Amino acid sequence: MAELRDILYKVSLISASGDMTMEIKSVCFDSRKVEKGSLFVAVKGTQADGHDFITKAVAKGAVAIVCQNLPEEISTSATYVAVKDSAAALGIIASNFYGNPSSKLKLVGVTGTNGKTTIATLLFTLYRKLGYAVGLLSTVENKIDDDIIPASHTTPDALQLNELLANMVDRGCDYAFMEVSSHALDQSRVAGVHFTGAIFSNISHDHLDYHKTFDAYITAKKKLFDGLSSDAFALVNSDDKRGAIMLQNTKASKQTYALKSVADFKAKMISNTIQGIELEIDNKNVWFKLIGDFNAYNLMAVYGAAVLLGEDSEDTLTALSSLDGAEGRFEVVETDAKITAIVDYAHTPDALKNVLETIAEFRTGNEKVITVVGCGGNRDTSKRPLMAAIACKLSDKVVFTSDNPRDEDPEAIIKDMKEGISPADYKKTVVLVDREEAIKTACLLAGDNDIILVAGKGHEKYQEIKGVKHPFDDKEVLGRMLNLFAN
Repeated sequence: MAELRDILYKVSLISASGDMTMEIKSVCFDSRKVEKGSLFVAVKGTQADGHDFITKAVAKGAVAIVCQNLPEEISTSATYVAVKDSAAALGIIASNFYGNPSSKLKLVGVTGTNGKTTIATLLFTLYRKLGYAVGLLSTVENKIDDDIIPASHTTPDALQLNELLANMVDRGCDYAFMEVSSHALDQSRVAGVHFTGAIFSNISHDHLDYHKTFDAYITAKKKLFDGLSSDAFALVNSDDKRGAIMLQNTKASKQTYALKSVADFKAKMISNTIQGIELEIDNKNVWFKLIGDFNAYNLMAVYGAAVLLGEDSEDTLTALSSLDGAEGRFEVVETDAKITAIVDYAHTPDALKNVLETIAEFRTGNEKVITVVGCGGNRDTSKRPLMAAIACKLSDKVVFTSDNPRDEDPEAIIKDMKEGISPADYKKTVVLVDREEAIKTACLLAGDNDIILVAGKGHEKYQEIKGVKHPFDDKEVLGRMLNLFAN
């Protein structure tokens, strides 16, 4: 519990009427969760407008209302506070209500199209190995040391986020590492959160179903850096031309990492094999278990952040060299078959291109590359033909299939994908809407030493169809099929 005036600290108020010293028992932006003594924040969401539920919230016991537009019906039993932006106000209110937990630990946010999960997970695993109590907020899972809290979104809502951060503080965490999505930034879910540092991995074609334009997508990502304080660091990939954009206007210390351009943290690729990569960093050759150029960038982001957080460079590299990658990110599936089987979360054109180009680097040329790929429903449709074209260009055989069709017809999604391929590539494609049949067919098409890539879902353990999440695990299906055919 806390006084209303304390919860509203740093919120930009337009007007307020009523008792500002009352005790607030809970904060809600969902009227269904309101109880006696709640503060209800009316937020204009993508699906509903909280302003339509103010009367209901007061009837259920809300004693304070924060909103952008005051309702016509004002109850004498509640205090009404008008603000310019209720979504941003919710973030600040949530932070105040939970005791500003982000200021009590070193919190690093990671944003970008690809690499967020791997970078955040590697930082979490690294700092655990270095002996710290650590928190993680990621697409795959939220963690406090060894305890797992399931994740429903890449970035939780403002209340969930601050509650998680408060739990991390209570558990004695020194550090927390967090994926920060463009949706979360656009919706002010991290308003009021204090970041010790922020990392930008890269930006490419994604989420235009939500942001509408690429410029709007870039602008959303940039908000993370615009909000940093002068005592924070901003670490960006300088090999991505948008890295410099992220640094414009930030008050934070500006730092860069790269493989190709001049940077504060620079690496050179020495070797790249299916067993791992060797990088030259600070005049030292270091072997890592992760695979591919894209993971070299991820490792440099992690290394740079650790050094900026005050860790010894040699201790950091030693610990990093022993770490595995995030689940479902270029994950090699061990089977009885003489076939290299890979599962990857690649669901954007750039990510798929990175994975297939990495496979091309370690293949001898005699193996076939067979790719199973689809595109999600109710998402950016413009990337569908691009992903199909990339799959055909960099594979010997492509099986088009479903990938979380959601409310769309999976055959219509595949039709959109096939718009991107040339008539000459049709002969190398197979269409199987059923994802398990698609993976099974890829296994039947593969011979000894061939390479199968199942792309798009990675760590996910479900297929979302018509609002229902059906159990489905690419890694399990791929392993089961290959073992079946090998025996």
